[in-house]
Amino acid sequence: MPYNLITILGPTAVGKTRLAALLANRFNGEIISADSRQVYRKLDLGTGKDFEDYFVNGNSVKYHLIDIIDPGGEFNLFLFNKMFYKIFSELQFKNKIPFLVGGTGLFLHSILSGYNLNQVPFDEIKYKELESYDIDFLAGCLKKINPRLHNTTDLLIKERVIKAIMISEKKDFEGVENKTEINSLTIGIKLDREFVKERITARLKQRFENGMIDEVSNLLKNGITFDKLYFLGLEYRFIGRYLKGELNYEEMFEKLNIGIHNFAKRQMTWFRKMEREGIEINWIDGADYSQAERIIADKYFL
Repeated sequence: MPYNLITILGPTAVGKTRLAALLANRFNGEIISADSRQVYRKLDLGTGKDFEDYFVNGNSVKYHLIDIIDPGGEFNLFLFNKMFYKIFSELQFKNKIPFLVGGTGLFLHSILSGYNLNQVPFDEIKYKELESYDIDFLAGCLKKINPRLHNTTDLLIKERVIKAIMISEKKDFEGVENKTEINSLTIGIKLDREFVKERITARLKQRFENGMIDEVSNLLKNGITFDKLYFLGLEYRFIGRYLKGELNYEEMFEKLNIGIHNFAKRQMTWFRKMEREGIEINWIDGADYSQAERIIADKYFL
């Protein structure tokens, strides 16, 4: 089967977005974001929405799945797949090359491995029944139903545990529409780990200078709770604790910086896992445009 998707992946702070925009501009493509947080409006600095990266030689490269829901809403793996396949189908119809770009391992893995996902219809009676149990009991039930649970964060929030149980118990409900077989030419960006850490720290300092604390303060003013901040990612979690008075600035910055370093390490673990499962990743050293362009020219258009 010929390639029908180009994926650009890598850990945070290695230059995925800019490289993807340059390549999409060169090869008549559009970008589909595989970032679990950039879907949220008003989460800009904390999620790294570098919109200037999408402008190439006076052209604005079109992107999808960024700024599509309010921060109080919920975005999950099923919704990502549903929207991805719809956009993918539209891009194929327009003869555009879809570029899947991001670092959320679960989202990338779901597409490249063709997860079979379904949407559970809401059953209020069942939901209330499960809600009466404590989270530890529910988590134990979910592990028994689904020992190969993909998303371990499902075990941290009671609402997600309940939804995951309801999904696992249903076998005959609506699946993802427009689903088609994917054969991706996948390019991975790698950098020396110490260099990635330096880039993360430098970028973090810049984002604070650009007003990231104000961004989090505005979210709180607009009704986002501290509990919700916790699940919007490391930046929002630690800045929330700082604004709450639990950490001073130096403690907050240090913990956040270390947290992002560890996150980048976990991203690489995901990508190695994908390789062990048979997903071929063409690694390049840094966001090297000429290397990536050559891989696409040599392999995609065979």
